[in-house]
Amino acid sequence: MSHGEQTRFWKAAEVGGLELLHARYVEQRFAPHVHEGYVITVIEGGAQYFRHRGSEHLAPMGSMVLINPDELHTGSKAHESGWRYRGFYPEFEQLNTLLDELGLAKNGWPVFTCSVLHDAQMTARFNALHRLLEQPGCVLQQQTAWRETLLLLLQRHARVPEAPAAGREPQAVRRAKELLGAQLSEPPSLEQLAAAVNLSPFHFARVFRRATGLPPHAWLKQRRLEQARALLKNGCTPVGVAAQLGFADQSHLTRQFKQAYGVGPGQYRLACARSFKTD
Repeated sequence: MSHGEQTRFWKAAEVGGLELLHARYVEQRFAPHVHEGYVITVIEGGAQYFRHRGSEHLAPMGSMVLINPDELHTGSKAHESGWRYRGFYPEFEQLNTLLDELGLAKNGWPVFTCSVLHDAQMTARFNALHRLLEQPGCVLQQQTAWRETLLLLLQRHARVPEAPAAGREPQAVRRAKELLGAQLSEPPSLEQLAAAVNLSPFHFARVFRRATGLPPHAWLKQRRLEQARALLKNGCTPVGVAAQLGFADQSHLTRQFKQAYGVGPGQYRLACARSFKTD
């Protein structure tokens, strides 16, 4: 690698082996080439110059690059310091799975309609998604975020039919809540929850959000915090509560507890203990 150039490539097993790249290039020049799947990149810094669909394009910081399968393109710097980007490389089958969940697979493949996208909300969403998939985390959250973010991009900036509106399946939501509540320390994945209530993963995620106002991982977080509060009130130590409820460690519990209740779990536990003594 040339001085200052860095790359990190990996596959996110949590979302079907999606290929991801975080890179900074200065002297790299991509010869004309194609990808079998889609290319979705977020330009984090600098600027990229590339040729695509017979035209020259400039992708500045804050923009996104969208390339369909088998479309010839190049790539090089458009800024003296090069360019830094976060890339997603979904294969045909990975998109087909999502479209099949929405009942849209029979209508053909999505086609992105622009080479350089200037949509601040989409850029922020994909940047956050890439960072979420970069580190170990809540599988339920990663799987939901991947589906929601990709669908939003397809609806806004690709030729693809509209997904049907989420319905109301109260029994499915109730059953999913029971499963999540019973497995707080090791929650099921989005696919496992959906299979348990006989819905597709994406349809289930939309139904659950419509019914509760929260995606499944956020509802799980609230339930964990409620249980943590009850355990602390009964005298359990923060480290014990963290281990029992599936928090990564005590500091993870402390951050989330303070964000929700304004005080740390240790302080809350002591205050409850004093209150009991007074009573």
